[in-house]
Amino acid sequence: MKFTNEEILETVGMVAEDKLDIRTVTLGISLLDCSDPDPSACAQKIREKILAKGADLSQKADFIADEYGLPIVNKRISLTPMSQVVPILSVATPP
Repeated sequence: MKFTNEEILETVGMVAEDKLDIRTVTLGISLLDCSDPDPSACAQKIREKILAKGADLSQKADFIADEYGLPIVNKRISLTPMSQVVPILSVATPP
């Protein structure tokens, strides 16, 4: 997709004059491969994956913001719902 000079200048104007910003950068992490029948092992896999994938999110978002001159207001991580990852513990019902 090509942009016209007018469209580019309009965007620059919105950033400079109207204080346009990027509201949120979201890193989506699938945790489906972290499922494990052992709850402790599952929790450890989840922790390691989040730390591995999300460790540099803030620094990378700040770099992009500086590179393009667009302030990024929020940085967040979106995860697979835990109900799809964490094993269900069978709870014995009293007799």
